[in-house]
Amino acid sequence: MVIFSVSQLLSYLKDLLNQDTFLQDLWIQGEVSNLAQPGSGHSYFSLRDSNVTVRCVMFRGSLGSELLSDGALVISHGRASVYEARGDLQLVVDIVQPQGIGDLKLQFEELKLKLDQEGLFELSRKRQIPSFPNKIGVVTSPTGAVWHDIQNVVNRRYPLVELILAPTLVQGDDAPDSIVDAIGCLNQIIDLDVILLARGGGSLEDLWPFNEESVARAIFASQVPIISGIGHETDSTITDLVADQFASTPSVAAEMVVPSSVDLISRIIDSQHILTTSAKNLYGMKLSSLMFLDTNLRGFKFGFDNLRQQTDDLLSGALKSIRRDFDQLSERTRSIMMRLESLSPEDTLRRGYAIVQTHNDTVVKDFSQINSGEMVDVILSRGGFEAKVQSVSSDDQK
Repeated sequence: MVIFSVSQLLSYLKDLLNQDTFLQDLWIQGEVSNLAQPGSGHSYFSLRDSNVTVRCVMFRGSLGSELLSDGALVISHGRASVYEARGDLQLVVDIVQPQGIGDLKLQFEELKLKLDQEGLFELSRKRQIPSFPNKIGVVTSPTGAVWHDIQNVVNRRYPLVELILAPTLVQGDDAPDSIVDAIGCLNQIIDLDVILLARGGGSLEDLWPFNEESVARAIFASQVPIISGIGHETDSTITDLVADQFASTPSVAAEMVVPSSVDLISRIIDSQHILTTSAKNLYGMKLSSLMFLDTNLRGFKFGFDNLRQQTDDLLSGALKSIRRDFDQLSERTRSIMMRLESLSPEDTLRRGYAIVQTHNDTVVKDFSQINSGEMVDVILSRGGFEAKVQSVSSDDQK
């Protein structure tokens, strides 16, 4: 025999419920009672029918919590679980819808959950819309007011663009296939920049073609970015979630897809002003640089002129000094030359002296160099003669 504690029993029951796939995907309709919505944002209530009541919890951020009120008839999606602290069977609700909407709303939520899990709503895959499109494809009814409104908005804001209508049904059983075909046709245009998918407001049933899975997958597969503009501000469709961008109304979508020519002109004027101001500032900076350079060059020229004048003064002083030294040297040279001339034999001879040489050209300076009877040459200032020595005597013998 196995004996469980209370905690073990409740934990075991909770595990059983969690493993039952049927009990993890329940849709239950009933009347709301005992509603409590504390500051945490969670909702605690009961769902009851004529026979029984089940406790429910709806955590903050779940879809449709604003629809809860005591006595409201709702359809809730959730999973069965056990609240172990009290041992209560409870329904963990993640979606609440008014019971009056019926199957369409349930299909919407189921498809939304399916496509979300497949990644069709991922923000990372959404493409940028060109800022200045040349060709825009429009998928809408050719006879409705939407097509007329789109043309008016685009022509008013940006008349340079070309609009290409891919006519389609926007309501009824055949509308989904018609929308898919229109998107496919526009994707055949090579230079198409963006597609605008649009329809005016209506009931959930009227807008249902834009909640069909085939339309959602056609938008996802489109090679051209798509903007969705379906219904009024309060309407929400699967196409809004799949499209690269969506707008609250067709007219707003038309404004999103093209720039405003007035805004463009204003931006061009502002850009021209910025460029002009930048050019003036740049010119001022360059002019200041040139003036600064010119001032420096002038200062350099003034300094160069001073240097050249100083150089001239130095050269002039050096030349004067050299000339003075040269004159002094010349004077000294003349003095030396005069002294040398006074000592030269020629000058001596001119004063009446004579030079006596032996026959071997030796100048006779002493009596011992000659003998009596010897022939000598006597050189005068002009000419000379040969003489015979009669006698020789020293100074002591005179």
